[in-house]
Amino acid sequence: MPLHRKNQLGDKVLDSIYASRDLSQSMPKYKIPREEHSSQNAYAVVHDELLLDGNSRQNLATFCTTWMEPEVKALMIECIDKNICDKDEYPQTAEIESRCVQILASLWNSPEGSNTIGCSTTGSSEAAMLGGLAAKWRWKSKMRAKDRPADRPNLVCGSVQVCWHKFGRYFDVEVREVPVERDRLLMGPEQALARCDENTIMVVPTLGVTMCCQYEPVQAIAGALDELEQRSGLDIPIHVDAASGGFLAPFCDPELVWDFRLPRVKSINTSGHKFGLAPLGVGWVVWRDRADLAEELIFHVNYLGGDMPTFALNFSRPAGQIVCQYYNFLRLGFEGYRKIHNACYQTAQYLAAAIRKIGPFRVIHDGHGGLPAVCWTIRDETACDFTLFDLSDRLQGRGWQVPAYSMPANRKDLVVQRVLIRQGVSRDLIDLLLEDIRRSLAQIEKHPILRPLTETEARGFNHTGHA
Repeated sequence: MPLHRKNQLGDKVLDSIYASRDLSQSMPKYKIPREEHSSQNAYAVVHDELLLDGNSRQNLATFCTTWMEPEVKALMIECIDKNICDKDEYPQTAEIESRCVQILASLWNSPEGSNTIGCSTTGSSEAAMLGGLAAKWRWKSKMRAKDRPADRPNLVCGSVQVCWHKFGRYFDVEVREVPVERDRLLMGPEQALARCDENTIMVVPTLGVTMCCQYEPVQAIAGALDELEQRSGLDIPIHVDAASGGFLAPFCDPELVWDFRLPRVKSINTSGHKFGLAPLGVGWVVWRDRADLAEELIFHVNYLGGDMPTFALNFSRPAGQIVCQYYNFLRLGFEGYRKIHNACYQTAQYLAAAIRKIGPFRVIHDGHGGLPAVCWTIRDETACDFTLFDLSDRLQGRGWQVPAYSMPANRKDLVVQRVLIRQGVSRDLIDLLLEDIRRSLAQIEKHPILRPLTETEARGFNHTGHA
Protein backbone atom coordinates (compact mmCIF):
# COMPACT_ATOMS: atom_id res chain seq x y z
CA MET A 1 0.00 0.00 0.00
CA PRO A 2 1.44 3.44 -0.91
CA LEU A 3 2.61 5.59 1.96
CA HIS A 4 1.02 8.67 0.39
CA ARG A 5 -1.34 9.68 -2.36
CA LYS A 6 -0.53 12.23 -5.03
CA ASN A 7 -3.55 14.42 -4.32
CA GLN A 8 -2.40 14.81 -0.72
CA LEU A 9 0.77 16.54 -1.87
CA GLY A 10 -1.03 19.26 -3.78
CA ASP A 11 1.09 20.88 -6.42
CA LYS A 12 4.36 19.53 -5.04
CA VAL A 13 4.03 16.55 -7.34
CA LEU A 14 2.63 17.14 -10.83
CA ASP A 15 2.25 15.04 -13.95
CA SER A 16 3.85 17.73 -16.14
CA ILE A 17 6.62 20.14 -15.25
CA TYR A 18 4.81 22.78 -17.32
CA ALA A 19 1.93 22.68 -14.83
CA SER A 20 4.23 23.60 -11.97
CA ARG A 21 4.13 27.03 -10.41
CA ASP A 22 7.79 27.50 -11.42
CA LEU A 23 6.93 27.39 -15.10
CA SER A 24 3.49 28.98 -15.10
CA GLN A 25 5.09 32.34 -14.31
CA SER A 26 8.31 34.03 -15.41
CA MET A 27 11.49 33.39 -13.51
CA PRO A 28 13.75 36.35 -12.70
CA LYS A 29 16.22 37.03 -15.52
CA TYR A 30 18.57 39.74 -14.26
CA LYS A 31 18.57 39.05 -10.53
CA ILE A 32 19.24 35.78 -8.74
CA PRO A 33 15.95 34.23 -7.57
CA ARG A 34 15.26 34.38 -3.84
CA GLU A 35 14.09 30.75 -3.70
CA GLU A 36 15.64 27.63 -5.19
CA HIS A 37 13.91 25.76 -8.02
CA SER A 38 13.91 22.13 -9.03
CA SER A 39 16.69 21.04 -11.37
CA GLN A 40 14.08 19.80 -13.85
CA ASN A 41 12.31 23.15 -13.99
CA ALA A 42 15.52 25.22 -14.17
CA TYR A 43 16.77 23.02 -17.00
CA ALA A 44 13.49 23.40 -18.89
CA VAL A 45 13.65 27.21 -18.68
CA VAL A 46 17.23 27.40 -19.97
CA HIS A 47 16.72 24.66 -22.58
CA ASP A 48 13.61 26.34 -24.00
CA GLU A 49 15.27 29.74 -24.20
CA LEU A 50 18.15 28.23 -26.18
CA LEU A 51 15.64 27.07 -28.80
CA LEU A 52 15.71 30.66 -30.05
CA ASP A 53 19.39 30.33 -31.04
CA GLY A 54 20.27 29.47 -34.60
CA ASN A 55 21.22 26.01 -35.77
CA SER A 56 25.01 25.85 -35.63
CA ARG A 57 25.18 23.46 -38.60
CA GLN A 58 23.59 26.17 -40.76
CA ASN A 59 26.08 28.76 -39.51
CA LEU A 60 28.27 29.06 -42.59
CA ALA A 61 29.95 32.16 -41.16
CA THR A 62 31.85 30.34 -38.44
CA PHE A 63 35.26 28.72 -38.82
CA CYS A 64 34.62 26.65 -35.69
CA THR A 65 33.79 22.99 -35.22
CA THR A 66 30.03 22.34 -35.20
CA TRP A 67 30.05 18.56 -35.77
CA MET A 68 31.85 15.97 -33.70
CA GLU A 69 31.83 12.26 -33.10
CA PRO A 70 30.05 10.73 -30.07
CA GLU A 71 33.43 9.67 -28.66
CA VAL A 72 34.50 13.32 -28.55
CA LYS A 73 31.40 14.24 -26.57
CA ALA A 74 32.08 11.35 -24.20
CA LEU A 75 35.67 12.50 -23.62
CA MET A 76 34.47 16.05 -22.98
CA ILE A 77 32.14 14.78 -20.25
CA GLU A 78 34.91 12.63 -18.74
CA CYS A 79 37.19 15.70 -18.54
CA ILE A 80 34.60 18.24 -17.41
CA ASP A 81 36.15 18.47 -13.93
CA LYS A 82 39.81 18.54 -14.99
CA ASN A 83 41.81 21.77 -14.91
CA ILE A 84 44.59 21.63 -17.51
CA CYS A 85 46.74 23.98 -15.42
CA ASP A 86 46.79 21.56 -12.47
CA LYS A 87 49.53 19.41 -13.96
CA ASP A 88 50.49 17.81 -10.66
CA GLU A 89 46.98 16.45 -10.12
CA TYR A 90 46.44 15.48 -13.77
CA PRO A 91 49.88 14.44 -15.01
CA GLN A 92 48.61 12.27 -17.85
CA THR A 93 46.52 15.11 -19.24
CA ALA A 94 49.65 17.30 -19.07
CA GLU A 95 51.52 14.59 -20.97
CA ILE A 96 48.79 14.57 -23.65
CA GLU A 97 49.13 18.36 -24.02
CA SER A 98 52.90 17.98 -24.45
CA ARG A 99 52.40 15.29 -27.07
CA CYS A 100 50.06 17.57 -29.03
CA VAL A 101 52.75 20.28 -29.09
CA GLN A 102 55.30 17.80 -30.41
CA ILE A 103 52.87 16.53 -33.04
CA LEU A 104 52.25 20.07 -34.28
CA ALA A 105 55.98 20.87 -34.28
CA SER A 106 56.56 17.82 -36.46
CA LEU A 107 53.59 18.66 -38.69
CA TRP A 108 55.05 22.15 -39.19
CA ASN A 109 58.51 20.79 -40.02
CA SER A 110 60.35 21.90 -36.91
CA PRO A 111 64.05 21.26 -37.58
CA GLU A 112 64.69 20.07 -34.03
CA GLY A 113 61.52 18.72 -32.51
CA SER A 114 63.09 17.88 -29.16
CA ASN A 115 64.07 21.53 -28.69
CA THR A 116 60.64 22.89 -29.59
CA ILE A 117 58.46 24.57 -26.98
CA GLY A 118 54.78 25.42 -27.14
CA CYS A 119 51.51 25.34 -25.23
CA SER A 120 47.76 25.13 -25.53
CA THR A 121 45.53 28.19 -25.16
CA THR A 122 41.82 28.98 -25.07
CA GLY A 123 41.92 29.73 -28.81
CA SER A 124 43.99 31.07 -31.65
CA SER A 125 43.71 34.71 -30.56
CA GLU A 126 45.37 34.01 -27.21
CA ALA A 127 47.98 31.90 -29.00
CA ALA A 128 48.68 34.79 -31.39
CA MET A 129 49.13 37.21 -28.50
CA LEU A 130 51.58 34.88 -26.79
CA GLY A 131 53.59 34.69 -30.02
CA GLY A 132 53.53 38.48 -30.17
CA LEU A 133 54.65 38.85 -26.54
CA ALA A 134 57.59 36.52 -27.12
CA ALA A 135 58.60 38.55 -30.20
CA LYS A 136 58.35 41.80 -28.24
CA TRP A 137 60.59 40.40 -25.48
CA ARG A 138 63.19 39.20 -27.98
CA TRP A 139 63.20 42.64 -29.64
CA LYS A 140 63.53 44.46 -26.28
CA SER A 141 66.51 42.29 -25.32
CA LYS A 142 68.16 42.94 -28.67
CA MET A 143 67.62 46.71 -28.47
CA ARG A 144 68.95 46.93 -24.91
CA ALA A 145 72.03 44.94 -25.90
CA LYS A 146 72.67 47.64 -28.52
CA ASP A 147 71.95 50.37 -25.97
CA ARG A 148 69.03 51.50 -28.13
CA PRO A 149 65.61 52.68 -26.87
CA ALA A 150 63.02 49.93 -26.64
CA ASP A 151 59.84 51.92 -26.14
CA ARG A 152 58.30 52.13 -29.63
CA PRO A 153 57.76 48.58 -30.93
CA ASN A 154 55.71 47.89 -34.04
CA LEU A 155 54.50 44.89 -35.99
CA VAL A 156 53.62 44.61 -39.68
CA CYS A 157 50.63 42.63 -40.92
CA GLY A 158 48.01 42.56 -43.64
CA SER A 159 44.36 43.45 -43.22
CA VAL A 160 43.60 41.13 -40.36
CA GLN A 161 40.92 40.18 -37.90
CA VAL A 162 40.61 42.00 -34.63
CA CYS A 163 43.03 39.90 -32.52
CA TRP A 164 46.15 41.76 -33.72
CA HIS A 165 44.51 45.11 -33.08
CA LYS A 166 43.74 43.90 -29.57
CA PHE A 167 47.36 42.82 -29.14
CA GLY A 168 48.62 46.24 -30.26
CA ARG A 169 46.33 48.12 -27.90
CA TYR A 170 46.69 45.84 -24.89
CA PHE A 171 50.49 45.48 -25.12
CA ASP A 172 51.44 48.90 -26.49
CA VAL A 173 52.66 47.83 -29.93
CA GLU A 174 52.03 49.90 -33.05
CA VAL A 175 50.18 47.81 -35.66
CA ARG A 176 51.33 48.76 -39.17
CA GLU A 177 48.53 47.22 -41.17
CA VAL A 178 48.92 46.92 -44.94
CA PRO A 179 45.67 48.22 -46.45
CA VAL A 180 43.97 46.49 -49.35
CA GLU A 181 44.21 48.35 -52.67
CA ARG A 182 42.09 47.81 -55.77
CA ASP A 183 42.28 44.07 -56.52
CA ARG A 184 45.15 43.37 -54.08
CA LEU A 185 43.57 41.93 -50.94
CA LEU A 186 46.72 40.44 -49.36
CA MET A 187 50.00 41.68 -47.91
CA GLY A 188 52.92 41.00 -50.25
CA PRO A 189 56.70 41.30 -49.78
CA GLU A 190 56.89 44.84 -51.14
CA GLN A 191 54.16 46.17 -48.85
CA ALA A 192 55.66 44.41 -45.80
CA LEU A 193 59.19 45.73 -46.34
CA ALA A 194 57.98 49.28 -46.84
CA ARG A 195 56.74 49.32 -43.23
CA CYS A 196 59.71 47.65 -41.50
CA ASP A 197 62.36 49.41 -39.45
CA GLU A 198 64.58 48.68 -36.45
CA ASN A 199 61.55 48.80 -34.14
CA THR A 200 59.66 46.07 -35.97
CA ILE A 201 59.29 43.13 -33.61
CA MET A 202 57.87 40.81 -36.29
CA VAL A 203 56.05 40.54 -39.60
CA VAL A 204 52.81 38.56 -39.40
CA PRO A 205 51.62 36.86 -42.60
CA THR A 206 48.23 35.18 -42.28
CA LEU A 207 47.68 31.68 -43.60
CA GLY A 208 44.01 32.12 -44.36
CA VAL A 209 42.88 35.76 -44.29
CA THR A 210 39.45 36.03 -42.69
CA MET A 211 38.08 38.55 -45.18
CA CYS A 212 38.95 36.80 -48.46
CA CYS A 213 40.00 33.27 -47.31
CA GLN A 214 43.34 33.33 -49.18
CA TYR A 215 46.89 32.61 -47.96
CA GLU A 216 49.43 35.41 -47.73
CA PRO A 217 52.79 34.51 -49.37
CA VAL A 218 54.89 33.56 -46.33
CA GLN A 219 57.86 32.25 -48.32
CA ALA A 220 58.06 35.34 -50.53
CA ILE A 221 57.87 37.64 -47.48
CA ALA A 222 60.61 35.61 -45.74
CA GLY A 223 62.82 35.90 -48.83
CA ALA A 224 62.32 39.66 -48.94
CA LEU A 225 63.25 39.94 -45.24
CA ASP A 226 66.39 37.86 -45.91
CA GLU A 227 67.40 40.38 -48.58
CA LEU A 228 66.60 43.26 -46.23
CA GLU A 229 68.93 41.78 -43.61
CA GLN A 230 71.71 41.41 -46.17
CA ARG A 231 71.32 45.06 -47.23
CA SER A 232 70.69 46.75 -43.88
CA GLY A 233 71.50 44.30 -41.10
CA LEU A 234 67.88 44.36 -39.85
CA ASP A 235 66.96 40.87 -38.65
CA ILE A 236 63.16 40.82 -38.45
CA PRO A 237 61.46 37.54 -37.52
CA ILE A 238 58.17 36.15 -38.81
CA HIS A 239 55.26 34.93 -36.76
CA VAL A 240 52.74 33.04 -38.91
CA ASP A 241 49.10 33.47 -37.96
CA ALA A 242 47.93 30.06 -39.14
CA ALA A 243 44.64 30.12 -37.23
CA SER A 244 42.94 28.21 -40.03
CA GLY A 245 45.69 27.23 -42.48
CA GLY A 246 47.86 25.53 -39.86
CA PHE A 247 45.55 22.51 -39.95
CA LEU A 248 44.95 22.67 -43.71
CA ALA A 249 48.21 23.28 -45.59
CA PRO A 250 50.17 20.36 -44.06
CA PHE A 251 47.54 17.88 -45.23
CA CYS A 252 46.22 19.37 -48.46
CA ASP A 253 49.10 21.52 -49.77
CA PRO A 254 52.25 19.90 -48.33
CA GLU A 255 54.52 21.46 -50.97
CA LEU A 256 53.60 24.97 -49.86
CA VAL A 257 56.53 26.35 -47.84
CA TRP A 258 55.20 28.54 -45.03
CA ASP A 259 56.32 26.91 -41.75
CA PHE A 260 59.54 26.14 -39.83
CA ARG A 261 61.21 25.13 -43.07
CA LEU A 262 61.83 28.88 -43.31
CA PRO A 263 64.49 29.81 -40.71
CA ARG A 264 62.95 33.26 -40.30
CA VAL A 265 59.69 31.76 -38.98
CA LYS A 266 60.12 31.80 -35.20
CA SER A 267 56.58 30.96 -34.05
CA ILE A 268 53.21 29.78 -35.36
CA ASN A 269 49.73 29.92 -33.86
CA THR A 270 46.72 27.90 -34.88
CA SER A 271 43.20 27.12 -33.73
CA GLY A 272 42.45 23.56 -32.68
CA HIS A 273 38.71 24.20 -32.75
CA LYS A 274 38.67 25.27 -36.38
CA PHE A 275 40.14 22.92 -38.95
CA GLY A 276 41.85 21.02 -36.13
CA LEU A 277 38.31 19.63 -35.58
CA ALA A 278 38.50 19.86 -31.77
CA PRO A 279 35.57 21.21 -29.71
CA LEU A 280 35.40 24.94 -29.07
CA GLY A 281 37.99 26.28 -26.66
CA VAL A 282 41.50 25.29 -27.74
CA GLY A 283 44.35 26.96 -29.64
CA TRP A 284 48.06 26.24 -29.97
CA VAL A 285 51.28 28.21 -30.26
CA VAL A 286 54.64 26.61 -31.06
CA TRP A 287 58.10 28.25 -31.11
CA ARG A 288 60.86 27.09 -33.41
CA ASP A 289 63.35 26.84 -30.56
CA ARG A 290 63.24 27.14 -26.78
CA ALA A 291 65.51 30.18 -27.07
CA ASP A 292 62.71 32.00 -28.95
CA LEU A 293 60.58 32.11 -25.79
CA ALA A 294 62.17 34.21 -23.05
CA GLU A 295 62.36 32.48 -19.67
CA GLU A 296 61.12 35.71 -18.02
CA LEU A 297 57.70 35.15 -19.62
CA ILE A 298 57.23 31.77 -17.94
CA PHE A 299 55.74 31.89 -14.44
CA HIS A 300 56.13 29.15 -11.86
CA VAL A 301 53.36 28.64 -9.30
CA ASN A 302 53.07 26.07 -6.52
CA TYR A 303 49.66 26.66 -4.97
CA LEU A 304 48.06 23.77 -6.87
CA GLY A 305 50.77 21.43 -5.62
CA GLY A 306 54.10 20.87 -7.36
CA ASP A 307 55.83 23.31 -9.69
CA MET A 308 53.50 24.65 -12.42
CA PRO A 309 55.30 26.51 -15.22
CA THR A 310 52.75 28.57 -17.13
CA PHE A 311 52.79 31.04 -20.01
CA ALA A 312 49.24 32.11 -20.82
CA LEU A 313 46.84 35.02 -20.57
CA ASN A 314 44.40 32.67 -18.87
CA PHE A 315 45.09 30.18 -16.10
CA SER A 316 42.43 27.66 -15.11
CA ARG A 317 41.00 26.04 -18.24
CA PRO A 318 39.08 22.85 -19.05
CA ALA A 319 41.19 19.94 -20.25
CA GLY A 320 38.57 18.29 -22.45
CA GLN A 321 39.32 20.19 -25.65
CA ILE A 322 43.03 19.29 -25.43
CA VAL A 323 42.24 15.64 -24.79
CA CYS A 324 39.87 15.64 -27.76
CA GLN A 325 42.54 17.26 -29.95
CA TYR A 326 44.78 14.31 -29.12
CA TYR A 327 41.91 11.92 -29.82
CA ASN A 328 41.56 13.46 -33.28
CA PHE A 329 45.27 12.99 -33.95
CA LEU A 330 45.00 9.30 -33.03
CA ARG A 331 41.61 8.72 -34.63
CA LEU A 332 42.19 10.45 -37.96
CA GLY A 333 45.91 10.37 -38.51
CA PHE A 334 47.43 12.22 -41.45
CA GLU A 335 45.27 10.43 -43.99
CA GLY A 336 42.02 11.09 -42.10
CA TYR A 337 42.66 14.83 -41.84
CA ARG A 338 43.62 14.91 -45.51
CA LYS A 339 40.42 13.13 -46.58
CA ILE A 340 38.14 15.35 -44.49
CA HIS A 341 39.73 18.61 -45.61
CA ASN A 342 39.97 17.58 -49.27
CA ALA A 343 36.26 16.77 -49.17
CA CYS A 344 35.66 20.30 -47.85
CA TYR A 345 37.71 21.79 -50.69
CA GLN A 346 35.73 19.78 -53.25
CA THR A 347 32.45 20.97 -51.78
CA ALA A 348 33.69 24.58 -51.81
CA GLN A 349 34.68 24.29 -55.46
CA TYR A 350 31.27 22.81 -56.27
CA LEU A 351 29.57 25.76 -54.55
CA ALA A 352 31.78 28.29 -56.36
CA ALA A 353 30.90 26.79 -59.76
CA ALA A 354 27.20 27.01 -58.91
CA ILE A 355 27.46 30.61 -57.62
CA ARG A 356 29.07 31.66 -60.90
CA LYS A 357 25.94 30.46 -62.70
CA ILE A 358 23.53 32.20 -60.34
CA GLY A 359 22.63 35.84 -60.52
CA PRO A 360 25.01 38.75 -61.00
CA PHE A 361 27.90 37.37 -58.93
CA ARG A 362 31.68 37.47 -59.32
CA VAL A 363 33.62 34.87 -57.33
CA ILE A 364 36.69 36.21 -55.50
CA HIS A 365 37.82 32.94 -53.90
CA ASP A 366 36.66 29.60 -55.26
CA GLY A 367 38.16 27.09 -52.84
CA HIS A 368 41.33 26.45 -54.83
CA GLY A 369 44.26 27.14 -52.49
CA GLY A 370 43.66 29.14 -49.34
CA LEU A 371 40.73 27.98 -47.21
CA PRO A 372 37.91 25.62 -48.23
CA ALA A 373 35.54 28.52 -48.66
CA VAL A 374 33.77 30.61 -51.29
CA CYS A 375 33.78 34.38 -51.34
CA TRP A 376 31.83 36.42 -53.90
CA THR A 377 30.60 39.92 -54.67
CA ILE A 378 28.04 41.53 -56.98
CA ARG A 379 29.59 42.02 -60.40
CA ASP A 380 27.89 45.36 -61.12
CA GLU A 381 26.10 46.99 -58.21
CA THR A 382 24.73 49.77 -60.40
CA ALA A 383 22.74 47.20 -62.37
CA CYS A 384 21.40 45.53 -59.20
CA ASP A 385 18.42 46.62 -57.13
CA PHE A 386 19.49 44.65 -54.05
CA THR A 387 22.62 44.29 -51.93
CA LEU A 388 24.35 41.25 -50.52
CA PHE A 389 23.02 42.40 -47.15
CA ASP A 390 19.51 41.85 -48.52
CA LEU A 391 20.42 38.37 -49.71
CA SER A 392 22.00 37.55 -46.34
CA ASP A 393 18.84 38.78 -44.61
CA ARG A 394 16.58 36.60 -46.81
CA LEU A 395 18.73 33.53 -46.18
CA GLN A 396 18.62 34.15 -42.44
CA GLY A 397 14.85 33.69 -42.65
CA ARG A 398 15.56 30.08 -43.60
CA GLY A 399 18.08 29.63 -40.78
CA TRP A 400 21.27 30.22 -42.81
CA GLN A 401 24.07 32.42 -41.50
CA VAL A 402 25.83 33.59 -44.67
CA PRO A 403 27.61 36.82 -43.74
CA ALA A 404 27.86 39.86 -45.98
CA TYR A 405 30.45 42.50 -45.04
CA SER A 406 32.51 45.32 -46.49
CA MET A 407 36.26 44.91 -46.95
CA PRO A 408 38.72 46.91 -44.79
CA ALA A 409 39.78 50.54 -45.27
CA ASN A 410 40.52 51.65 -48.85
CA ARG A 411 38.01 49.10 -50.19
CA LYS A 412 34.96 49.78 -48.07
CA ASP A 413 33.11 49.96 -51.37
CA LEU A 414 33.70 46.24 -51.96
CA VAL A 415 30.99 44.19 -50.25
CA VAL A 416 31.45 40.42 -50.23
CA GLN A 417 29.61 37.35 -49.04
CA ARG A 418 31.32 34.23 -47.69
CA VAL A 419 30.60 30.58 -47.02
CA LEU A 420 33.01 28.44 -44.95
CA ILE A 421 33.01 24.72 -45.68
CA ARG A 422 34.05 22.61 -42.71
CA GLN A 423 33.43 19.06 -41.54
CA GLY A 424 29.68 18.46 -41.38
CA VAL A 425 28.86 20.76 -44.32
CA SER A 426 27.86 18.14 -46.86
CA ARG A 427 27.14 18.42 -50.58
CA ASP A 428 23.44 17.88 -49.82
CA LEU A 429 23.48 20.74 -47.29
CA ILE A 430 25.07 23.02 -49.90
CA ASP A 431 22.40 22.00 -52.42
CA LEU A 432 19.77 23.13 -49.91
CA LEU A 433 21.61 26.45 -49.52
CA LEU A 434 21.78 26.92 -53.30
CA GLU A 435 18.06 26.21 -53.56
CA ASP A 436 17.37 28.90 -50.96
CA ILE A 437 19.68 31.37 -52.73
CA ARG A 438 17.78 30.82 -55.99
CA ARG A 439 14.46 31.13 -54.18
CA SER A 440 15.56 34.35 -52.47
CA LEU A 441 16.71 35.90 -55.76
CA ALA A 442 13.42 34.91 -57.43
CA GLN A 443 11.47 36.55 -54.60
CA ILE A 444 13.55 39.72 -54.90
CA GLU A 445 12.92 39.81 -58.65
CA LYS A 446 9.18 39.27 -58.16
CA HIS A 447 8.94 41.76 -55.30
CA PRO A 448 11.66 44.40 -55.88
CA ILE A 449 13.27 45.93 -52.82
CA LEU A 450 12.41 49.60 -52.60
CA ARG A 451 15.29 50.50 -50.29
CA PRO A 452 18.18 48.02 -50.12
CA LEU A 453 19.69 47.30 -46.71
CA THR A 454 22.92 48.96 -45.65
CA GLU A 455 25.62 47.22 -43.63
CA THR A 456 24.57 49.02 -40.45
CA GLU A 457 20.92 48.03 -40.89
CA ALA A 458 21.87 44.42 -41.63
CA ARG A 459 23.87 43.89 -38.47
CA GLY A 460 22.50 41.08 -36.36
CA PHE A 461 22.29 40.59 -32.62
CA ASN A 462 23.33 43.65 -30.62
CA HIS A 463 23.96 42.94 -26.94
CA THR A 464 22.96 45.73 -24.63
CA GLY A 465 23.38 45.83 -20.89
CA HIS A 466 20.53 45.81 -18.41
CA ALA A 467 20.29 47.66 -15.13
